[in-house]
Amino acid sequence: MAPTALLSVSDKRGLVPLAEGLLAQGFTLLSSGGTAAALAAAGLPVTKVADHTGAPEILGGRVKTLHPRIHGGILARRDDPAHQADLEAQGIAPIDVVVVNLYPFRTTVADPGVSWETAIENIDIGGPAMVRAAAKNHADVVVLTDPDQYPGFVEALAAGQVDGALRRRLALAAFAHTASYDAAIAAWIEGRLADEELATRSTEQPLRLEQPLRQVLRYGENPHQGAFWFGETDAGWGAARQLQGKELSYNNLIDLEAALTTVAAFGYGPGAEPAAVVIKHTNPCGVALGADTADALLRALDADRVSAFGGIVALNGAVDRAAADHLAGLFLECVVAPSFSEEARQRLAAKANLRLLELDPVAVAEASGRLQLRSVLGGVLAQQADDGRADPDSWQVVSDRQPSEDEWRDLRFAWQVVRHVRSNAILVAQGGRTLGVGAGQMNRVGSARLALEAAGDAARGAVLASDGFFPFDDTVLLAARHGITAVIQPGGSKRDPDSIAACKANDMVMVITGRRHFLH
Repeated sequence: MAPTALLSVSDKRGLVPLAEGLLAQGFTLLSSGGTAAALAAAGLPVTKVADHTGAPEILGGRVKTLHPRIHGGILARRDDPAHQADLEAQGIAPIDVVVVNLYPFRTTVADPGVSWETAIENIDIGGPAMVRAAAKNHADVVVLTDPDQYPGFVEALAAGQVDGALRRRLALAAFAHTASYDAAIAAWIEGRLADEELATRSTEQPLRLEQPLRQVLRYGENPHQGAFWFGETDAGWGAARQLQGKELSYNNLIDLEAALTTVAAFGYGPGAEPAAVVIKHTNPCGVALGADTADALLRALDADRVSAFGGIVALNGAVDRAAADHLAGLFLECVVAPSFSEEARQRLAAKANLRLLELDPVAVAEASGRLQLRSVLGGVLAQQADDGRADPDSWQVVSDRQPSEDEWRDLRFAWQVVRHVRSNAILVAQGGRTLGVGAGQMNRVGSARLALEAAGDAARGAVLASDGFFPFDDTVLLAARHGITAVIQPGGSKRDPDSIAACKANDMVMVITGRRHFLH
């Protein structure tokens, strides 16, 4: 009897080449709905599930594959005589390969206006049942849930190398796929109920943490520490495509997150104002806007080339050959961007250890708005992300002098960036580029000294941003001595009048935002 492959996919990338590979190895194709139509349109022989089961699709397509001839064929153990006898008695053929990916629930609910009914109809039932059945019986059945798995499987199949290790890896990916899918459904329903029942919802309802294991990381903060990554497979970093380079480590992902959140503050993907950020140990050492991606990158690197050594780069636009030229001469750990041109990839291919990650804007949007989690002794802290947009219309100019147009532009840029610097944070900027960054000091004037010394003579005519209020006027007086013309800070100190008076005395602008942005 010829082996049978069951194909039922929402994402049809790579479907036809996979089916052709299966046919070349003597498989019979079994499929339903749109998948069967796609295979037939490609001129490939396919048996419809309804013809195989003898039962039509019912309930508007809600019931197609929920049938003993499907699940019996998947779940039967090949080495169990009782199972084989049941198959023979019921006239059920075994199914050897199951290729399923699920209804696009996340894409559907990404639309903020989606109706409850539309979302519910995009919850897959038969798909997860088949995936879980095949993954359970992985000793006898191969399960594929991701188009990226197809080429490797076809190659292994042709070489006769579909061994137990491969089957177990694919089963793990399958269970992670369904776990992530169910977690996304639960999270969306919980969010809708929170919107509808905000006034009565209990604040004591426990937070559910249902993130599947995505992968084992290269190592933790240090090489002797093991590390793992738990997360979704098709949102955020789980959806990133690593184009080249070594395996990711714990530190890489922490720094990549810092880089992405910083650059995404200026938009991410088509239509965004070109921006680039260089991160070192979670802090930006160079951030810049530019005429295009390559220009923004060059300006960000020039902000502090010493600190950029061994850093992480994030860009919010496509990496072309010109941008790749700027990257090629540097030692960097990782580069993340929405896309890389073929010319850029060829230019960077010689840097075999450089990790290139392509992260689609849709995957970023789908992962945004989630709670931020951090472990502490015996528990987990959770908070809302500090990712709201600044509201310059609510800011107050408290100095005698009003900002010039150039100062306003630099103050907005500096305030956008300083929130991504570890507290105490001070940032000096001018012309859409950072000049100096002071991070993580035990007192604010210490951070100011670092930022101003890094800026050097370029501080004259620049602006200074502080993520928290000035407890004394010492930071303002230090900034004045270095030629800073405008400062921006949240305000709220009992000694705000002292800092405001220091600005007035030195003909400096002071803008108070009314909102603090600590980052610990």
